[in-house]
Amino acid sequence: MNARVEPPLALLAELSHRCPLQCPYCSNPLELERSGKELDTKTWLRILDEAAAMGMHQVHFSGGEPTVRKDLEQLVEHATKVGLYTNLITSGVLLDEKRLRALADLGLEHVQVSFQDTEAANADRIAGFKGHLKKLEVARLVRKIGLPLTVNAVVHRQNIDHVPDFLEMAVELDAERIEIAQVQYYGWALKNRAAFIPTYEQLQRTTKVVEAARVRLKGVLVIDYVVPDYYAKRPKTCMGGWARRFLNISPAGKVLPCHAAESIPNLAFDSVHEHSLQWIWDNSVAFNKYRGTDWMPEPCKSCDRKEIDWGGCRCQAYALAGDAGTVDPACELSPLHEATFGLAMKEASAAAPEFIYRRIGTDETPDAAVFGHHEPAG
Repeated sequence: MNARVEPPLALLAELSHRCPLQCPYCSNPLELERSGKELDTKTWLRILDEAAAMGMHQVHFSGGEPTVRKDLEQLVEHATKVGLYTNLITSGVLLDEKRLRALADLGLEHVQVSFQDTEAANADRIAGFKGHLKKLEVARLVRKIGLPLTVNAVVHRQNIDHVPDFLEMAVELDAERIEIAQVQYYGWALKNRAAFIPTYEQLQRTTKVVEAARVRLKGVLVIDYVVPDYYAKRPKTCMGGWARRFLNISPAGKVLPCHAAESIPNLAFDSVHEHSLQWIWDNSVAFNKYRGTDWMPEPCKSCDRKEIDWGGCRCQAYALAGDAGTVDPACELSPLHEATFGLAMKEASAAAPEFIYRRIGTDETPDAAVFGHHEPAG
């Protein structure tokens, strides 16, 4: 094995890009995979075997919406059999008590349910789907069955002032953890950045709310909180460093170092159809491109944080600077940092444009049942 890196900790298994929600900040790529290209059950079972053999500890079943897959129960059962901790990352809108109980009986250990807001009307508008009340119902079912629950509260300028309500909702739902997840600007979120970037004042107020809640709710609720990178001073440790701790597998079988890696052009990602996970982890040109510190430019190469943040986010560097190998503009040492901050301030102060919704529903057509007047665009 490559001596520079330990075995990965976890596998993010994107089972499908199909989803009834049309969230305009979706982390899926702009070119969504059709169901006909999705990996079959046999291949996913082999992948789970290989993940366990590599020494991985966790598998996170995600999408799109992972519950569109009829073989989810079989995958959860097999992952449990080979010793992987199983987490379901879901919108919840396709689940009922019978299926949740079946998944729990087969070994599912944790559920993360995403919420677009605490107010039903705005939540449904953001999602492009009338599902908020169903999400609340499913979150309560998760706890009724006895599974741990994480509330994923995706926040931005159009709901960030409701963070106190998100915290109250998480406590009411008996969640163990809440992710106050500021929108990260890749893929669909990058197309909708001007609609989502909060003002700096909104962010400052929210940070104070979160800091106070961490004290008030200590021992009751674990609170994860990440500021928008555009307002940060130093970059986040993206995915634990490029190709250091995680593997991401797309619905069609591409193996990626992070969920947004396909946004970087001219990187060829190997497929599970052609190589084993172990081979890809060790030998993939794309994985080794930005792994470790040898690739770093100055001032990253001389920075005392280079083995803490690992240079920040490569996808963001490409999105903002047009070069995935340059300094992440989220870092105050980047020559583009002030311009990035100024861009955020400018977009946040302007009127929010209409959303550009993502385009694939569970039947692979745009879901216009709720918000037909918002036509998803390319």
